[in-house]
Amino acid sequence: MTEPIIIIGSGFAAYQLVKTIRRMDREIPVTVLTADDGHEYNKPDLSHVFSKQQTADDLVLKYADVFADEYNITLLTQTVVEHVDTQAHYVRSNGQKYFYSKLVFATGATTFIPPVQGDAAHRVMTANSLTELRALEPNVRQAQRVAIIGGGLIGVEIAMDLARSGKSVVVVEPNTHLLGTLVPEFVARPLESQMRQLGTTLCLGESVVEVNQQEQSLSLTLQSGKKVTMDLVISAAGLTPNTKLAAQAGIQVNQGICVDTSLRTSASDVFALGDCAEVEGQIRPYLQAISLSANTLGKQLLGVDGGLTLPAIMVKVKTPNYPIYMAGDIHSAICWDINMVSSGIVVRASDDDQQLTGFVVTGEQVTQAYTLFRQLSKAI
Repeated sequence: MTEPIIIIGSGFAAYQLVKTIRRMDREIPVTVLTADDGHEYNKPDLSHVFSKQQTADDLVLKYADVFADEYNITLLTQTVVEHVDTQAHYVRSNGQKYFYSKLVFATGATTFIPPVQGDAAHRVMTANSLTELRALEPNVRQAQRVAIIGGGLIGVEIAMDLARSGKSVVVVEPNTHLLGTLVPEFVARPLESQMRQLGTTLCLGESVVEVNQQEQSLSLTLQSGKKVTMDLVISAAGLTPNTKLAAQAGIQVNQGICVDTSLRTSASDVFALGDCAEVEGQIRPYLQAISLSANTLGKQLLGVDGGLTLPAIMVKVKTPNYPIYMAGDIHSAICWDINMVSSGIVVRASDDDQQLTGFVVTGEQVTQAYTLFRQLSKAI
């Protein structure tokens, strides 16, 4: 009997790969090993659970057993892979060996928690998965004051959602403006204004150095020496690809698990995709990129050659009071065409030949996003 394709992980990347394989082949053996409960859910919905008064169960699209039956896979939940032997072609979990014909790392990424001191540093929580949301839910229900560490893409989405749900929110961000690595300051300022109108306090150019217990609350000490009293602290300070297992197996890793455009790692018959993968030096933790990667890899695993070509990808900041869509490269543009009106901002970035290289649209102007995206896709 042919050894199965083994996939480590059960997030969006893993399940997109399963679906791709099954569109082409209903019978080839596929085994998924996951450390969590294996339910299928839409991860972007995590950003809106609090204002919608949803629970983790509300986000489940298919429970693990239903998904496994529908796609004819062996799904082993609560199964932590402890070791990978790329020479003997097996993974080990809880003393048991699982042999594979091909192996896929879809191990995702972990929320980065900046190093903080204090006797309550261990109480900093995260919200990057269904499992983490389940742990977070009772804490959010009991909290009125919530601090968010990080004012990037995920941080602003969670902060706005919590504020819209009636919480008093403080955002602590080392950059001098929100979305510091994504957009220019003048694009971020209206978003900051909207956040403040919702009652959110923005501590920009700041970082958390200590979290201490203060009776029933938490006392945060910021770099400036300022102290704020909160009920809950959530880190949304970026993601760190989960590469440890691959590195221990002798597979080449950098920021992520290094793969080529065929999603192959440095080990024979071993692949990686999703938030853990670094494709030709780039980590692309966006759903469109992951879907395209899964499509390419599914074909590879079934013997159809082909490489991954990533087109321009549109990023949507899901902040309902002030949405922002962007694509391409605006930071290295030669020329910016900026149109600022009361209903939003349109930024077009172009090169020496006046070719569009990227754009940002905000507020009500996001209606222009898809027209600009088509132009950008043609230019690229």
